[in-house]
Amino acid sequence: MAEHDADADEGLVTRYLEQARVQRRLAPRTLELYAEHLTLLRARAQEARLPLLRVQTAHVRRWMAQLHAAGRQPRGIALVLSCWRSFYRWLGHERLIAANPVQDVQAPKAARPLPKALAVDDAMQLADFSRPDADPWTEARDRAIVELLYGCGLRVSELTGLDLRHSAGARGWVDMDSTEVSVLGKGGKRRAVPLGRQAVQALQAWLALRGQGAAGRGGDDGAAALFIGTRGARLTPQAVWKLLRTRGIQAGLAAPVHPHMLRHSFASHLLQSSSDLRAVQELLGHANIATTQVYTRLDFQHLAKAYDAAHPRAHLRSPAHAEPEVPAGDPKKKPP
Repeated sequence: MAEHDADADEGLVTRYLEQARVQRRLAPRTLELYAEHLTLLRARAQEARLPLLRVQTAHVRRWMAQLHAAGRQPRGIALVLSCWRSFYRWLGHERLIAANPVQDVQAPKAARPLPKALAVDDAMQLADFSRPDADPWTEARDRAIVELLYGCGLRVSELTGLDLRHSAGARGWVDMDSTEVSVLGKGGKRRAVPLGRQAVQALQAWLALRGQGAAGRGGDDGAAALFIGTRGARLTPQAVWKLLRTRGIQAGLAAPVHPHMLRHSFASHLLQSSSDLRAVQELLGHANIATTQVYTRLDFQHLAKAYDAAHPRAHLRSPAHAEPEVPAGDPKKKPP
């Protein structure tokens, strides 16, 4: 590429990044990533002796294939494409190109990771765990939190948004008379989830102690909140993450426990018992059943493990389970 073309390309990138900083107000870290991805674009274009304004879709597809062959993960490629697409969209707005060469280029599909769920025994171990030497107030609160997350499949934001009772401004509340919890989920969609016997008992124990100690000193929001901290303020999602991680370690679980893991466990264990995908969709508050279907893969893993452990012909599924063949006439062969 000629020297003046390199200078022109550098000028275009500099102008775009400045526009992104001032008008789009991108975060400093995002700007750093954009600069890194556009440096990659300039390097690829320079290798092809192309000005950035002459890059075509075929070039972009070839460069994406090279990134994939070099080991770049699909998610990383998608981020690179997003940056390049935005850059060429800006060039189009500046009337410097007629069409966006990145518009129709898609990153390779990434395998969707399975949600992490606890085994049933581990979930029960966590739910049944108690610390006899702990402060009764904190212990009652934490046990109620575990029961609601695992027993109702709540998101952590839904849990911390719960109030003691219904009001016009409440995002969610617990109705002990009807034994259900009402929450405001994603997209402003409200749903009601039934409370199991263990959750009701845990909530009753917590409500009997909640008004003691620091309760009520956290202002209006803390006074209305179902779950509060030791200073009386509404409990934050970050605090729930921290207490669950600590409680999981104290309960002797190997895997670090977090709120969404209990939601995943709720869904997976329900499907293992009922196979009612629609019901689980409603209980989780998923707008699209495809989101819920990922838990059927967890359910299949559970069934496959049960098959491998119990069925007399299970070893035929995998060479790793096959018994070694014994040659005919081998003196070490045992009689039938």
